[in-house]
Amino acid sequence: MNRLHKLLDIKKKDLLSVYFTAGFPRIDSTVEVINALCRGGVDMIEVGIPFSDPMADGPVIQHSGTIALRNGMTLRMLLDQVKEARKSNPDTPFIAMGYINPIMQMGEEEFFRKAKEAGIDGVIIPDLPFANYLSDYKGLSEKYDIPVIMLITPETSEERIRLINEHCEGFIYMVSVASTTGARDRFTEEQVAYFKRINDMNLRHPRLIGFGISNKGTYDEACRYSSGAIIGSQFIKCLEVAATPAEAVADLLSRIGR
Repeated sequence: MNRLHKLLDIKKKDLLSVYFTAGFPRIDSTVEVINALCRGGVDMIEVGIPFSDPMADGPVIQHSGTIALRNGMTLRMLLDQVKEARKSNPDTPFIAMGYINPIMQMGEEEFFRKAKEAGIDGVIIPDLPFANYLSDYKGLSEKYDIPVIMLITPETSEERIRLINEHCEGFIYMVSVASTTGARDRFTEEQVAYFKRINDMNLRHPRLIGFGISNKGTYDEACRYSSGAIIGSQFIKCLEVAATPAEAVADLLSRIGR
């Protein structure tokens, strides 16, 4: 069974997924960061594919992507590094997250094939239109047993949410706010109302809430209304100032009370 599906079958609440950009802060730090996150007990890891025009990312993740590209990170190198990290971490789900352009440049089928070989368990492509997923990616997703995880926002229609719930596997990435990524201190009443509304839809797939989670309050609130939380920008900040990835992971976990 796919490691992601296995995790979601076993653990229903309080999941923690952490995002970082491959090649940040150093070109050779990817394996070390993954190892530190796994040792820290993170439930799943999102490995970011750096891209020159990351339209959904806030300034922190954009900055990390710029440095990673400047360091020389490529998609092929990322997959090689993930493959190396997988040797020491056989059970933790790894999710590749990035924009469609680098995947198309590699070739969609080659990407899925190499991702499978590297030990990738899911893919998040924020700028992949749902219609293109159905026509071009769903078959590859099923062939290689790598779910394509779709995002929903407060502005996503109920019809679209139910289509995603029907045609996609893995979990639903629930974007907390209709804007770019970035750490925030708390959720607004409007955001909590959105969480409750989606919760009441009784979707078949678990949901993880991302964008804006940076402390114990926002982490606990996300877990209250979904199966767990996704943290990116706050961990990038921790990585930037910590002496080692292990220290960055310890800093992040202390901030969210884990």
